Amino acid sequence: MNLHLSLTPLVSLVAGILILVMPRLLNYIVAIYLIVIGLIGLFGTGNLLH
Repeated sequence: MNLHLSLTPLVSLVAGILILVMPRLLNYIVAIYLIVIGLIGLFGTGNLLH
């Protein structure tokens, strides 16, 4: 049996659980997510995956 997990669903699952446990984290999680997506959009993912 081969199990393949992508990073994005795993990160969203962990973020969702953390938000349920500590709702104050919502602002930080959204801010970090937006910053990471912005950096990936600017610089691409070529260097991050190798």
